[in-house]
Amino acid sequence: MTAFLRERAAGLLEEMDRPDCDPARLRNSYARFSLVNRLVAGWGRSYRRRVKPLLAGGRSLTMLDIGCGGGDVLRRLARASARDGFRLEATGADPDARAHAFAQSRKAVRGVRYRRAFSSELLDNGERFDVVISNHVLHHLGGEELQAVLADSEQLARRLVLHNDLRRSALAYVLFLLFFWPLGIGSYIHTDGLASIRRSYTARELRAIAPPGWQVERNGPWHLLLVYRPNGGRRSD
Repeated sequence: MTAFLRERAAGLLEEMDRPDCDPARLRNSYARFSLVNRLVAGWGRSYRRRVKPLLAGGRSLTMLDIGCGGGDVLRRLARASARDGFRLEATGADPDARAHAFAQSRKAVRGVRYRRAFSSELLDNGERFDVVISNHVLHHLGGEELQAVLADSEQLARRLVLHNDLRRSALAYVLFLLFFWPLGIGSYIHTDGLASIRRSYTARELRAIAPPGWQVERNGPWHLLLVYRPNGGRRSD
């Protein structure tokens, strides 16, 4: 692995995480996440292999997306489940007022709602969900924050937890550098995407910090899934 990618750049700050970042570039970044996630995040595969089999056991499923950002992943999953004749009751939670405002501004999708909240607040309210997910959140968290989110997830989820995040590699970095720069025009997609790769984990690193009962699984060439199945539930794929 390229020398500067050999160690995780845990202290690297992404521009979107700055409270004083440019609002227009931030909105453009949220708007373009849908395309980026469709291209690389693997949620179509995760839906078919892991979520849809749970839906097949009934007609509806509740889902929580922790740190949902602009909410595009939940909207996509809700539309996919509707096409398959199921109903997904989905809640996107994000404590950032800017992300929450953007998600609320998008065209409504049946069954999808947004909350400005931390996962700990939902847990304190006694809320539970069949499935808990997140996308590109883990690498943003400090060590204690990550462990807290995982602990919350264990208690919030009845059936499955899927935390999807980037897998750090030189190839991922080079390909994103070369081919995703157009999406960075007027947004933070390119610069922050490269920073995200540098901040992300390898499979070995993620296994080393995962609590007992959690599994690290590959999700295509660029991502890892940190998976928890309450009560030792069987794999759905």
